[in-house]
Amino acid sequence: MHSADLTLRLPQSMQLPTPDADAVYREELLSWDIDTGSETLRFLSRFVGDPEAARDAAADLEIVHRYELTPVGEGTYYGYAVLNLRTVDATLMGIFDELGLVIVPPIVYTGRQTAQLSILGEPDALAGVLERVPDDVGVEVERVSEHRQRTETLAGRVTGRQFEALETARDLGYYDVPRTASLARVADDLGCSESAASTLLRTAESALVDAALGR
Repeated sequence: MHSADLTLRLPQSMQLPTPDADAVYREELLSWDIDTGSETLRFLSRFVGDPEAARDAAADLEIVHRYELTPVGEGTYYGYAVLNLRTVDATLMGIFDELGLVIVPPIVYTGRQTAQLSILGEPDALAGVLERVPDDVGVEVERVSEHRQRTETLAGRVTGRQFEALETARDLGYYDVPRTASLARVADDLGCSESAASTLLRTAESALVDAALGR
């Protein structure tokens, strides 16, 4: 049994007007169900970010019938939604609707356009996925190998502010080798002291190391 990590670049037609990256840093789609009888899609996700921005985005969508939020930690929420099944949604999920092939949750959204996921199956079934990807969907194969257990998701480990600090530090070059940005520059962009920026980064880095080691 093999697995593959994929990154999908979704065309605008497949994107929903979800909150922008400044409001929601990460969303992990944990489970989903397509009801062809009622032509609805139900899903449960976990996200790190601003709950009001998520509610506003859902309220602006005519296709959303129900949207509920439940807090599960500092800046982390479960979101449950019921919405109309669009043809493009059925097309996207249909890529992976193949005997002997499963999606390993979560599907991670780091923006409207980008989805990252792992799939598990026999080599022939995995190869068939690429053949079914629509021409307007970009796909990058990040890894193909014997299946390995995925570590715990990050949404429950890293707060929104910590995600913001990591993203800012990375964009500035703080994690470049060699480093091209100082901690002072990161702190300035975050609008906090160097000590506070250091605490944010070190706390987030510790959580990432634990997640990578499965602890």
